[in-house]
Amino acid sequence: MRRTSLTVPFFDLSRQCAEIRSETLGAIEGVLDDQAFVLGPGVARFEAALGEHLGGVHAVGCNSGTDALLLSLLALGIGPGDEVITTPFSFLATATVIPRAGAKPVFVDLAPGTFHMNPDALQAAITPRTKAILPVHLFGSACDIESIVLIADHCSIPVVEDVAQALGTKVRNRPTGTFGRLGCFSFYPTKNLGAFGDAGAIVTSDARLESRLRTLRVHGQTGRYHSDAPGMNSRLDSIQAAVLLAKLPHLARWNEARRRHAAFYRAALAEIPFLSLPEETSDIYATYHQFVVRAEARNALAEHLNRRGIGHAVYYPEPLHLQPALAASGLRPGSMPEAEKACREVLALPIFPELRESEREEVVLAIREFSAKRS
Repeated sequence: MRRTSLTVPFFDLSRQCAEIRSETLGAIEGVLDDQAFVLGPGVARFEAALGEHLGGVHAVGCNSGTDALLLSLLALGIGPGDEVITTPFSFLATATVIPRAGAKPVFVDLAPGTFHMNPDALQAAITPRTKAILPVHLFGSACDIESIVLIADHCSIPVVEDVAQALGTKVRNRPTGTFGRLGCFSFYPTKNLGAFGDAGAIVTSDARLESRLRTLRVHGQTGRYHSDAPGMNSRLDSIQAAVLLAKLPHLARWNEARRRHAAFYRAALAEIPFLSLPEETSDIYATYHQFVVRAEARNALAEHLNRRGIGHAVYYPEPLHLQPALAASGLRPGSMPEAEKACREVLALPIFPELRESEREEVVLAIREFSAKRS
């Protein structure tokens, strides 16, 4: 691989926007023409398309992936005195929505060597107060959702899947987000399917829950100015829905591009002794929202990439059970050793669909340089 002076961005949204500029502008102009800016017909069209994309489930649009999680807990009737089991290794929203619903988060550590909830530890965390299990499909891969659902079903506990980073990911050809009672998606601009602002959705096969979610997202109203239950203002606006509907047909192609980048990294970095690469198994179709490696010398590697102009990021530097906002969990350093170890080692490399071959090569070259200096 030839060394260049190329600077590699961690993410460059402008490339995708340029590629589909005319399509998205046309979609936005359609909303300007019909003037239905909030929960208009365009939202219904996107909900129908998303539900069909995921195998024929009901889809309910909302303001964000965070609101999708919170609305799901509220739709299940979760509140004070209840417990929700989740992972300590995820974005803040996964766990902070639980106390917002009035419940207590209960953390289960990661399965060794993975970024996902350990099903073997899940059973021991279940109590009579457990009212939901909230696993996360992280970085475009999938947790052991089949084992988690099996445990949950045995205990009659609903599963709420956090699928914010895994739209298009499949387990044995079944889409993530469709295994539990509810699946929660984020369309933040940098996601595999991103809006031009905040947006989210919940999917379910339960028509009763769908109806409940549609009520809760508009202040709990069942009629004009009549509310049967406290809800919230979490409507998906029509411009975001129009953008998402225009982008959805491209998602499979973009996900395939991410998979090609991942395959390149996997082959080119396989012999780097200090790196642990993300696992890929035959039963999971991963969509690589991020390509996250693990390295004991993570900070030194990050400094080297900085000097070489290579974009990178740490997801996540601090586990959820040690966040001040979640101090009520009462957990201390050392209580979730696998998650804490992951936080010390993880580093995400550039993998957005429009990443150029020369840029991928520059990333690998920089890492090989670092490895040569350590040997």
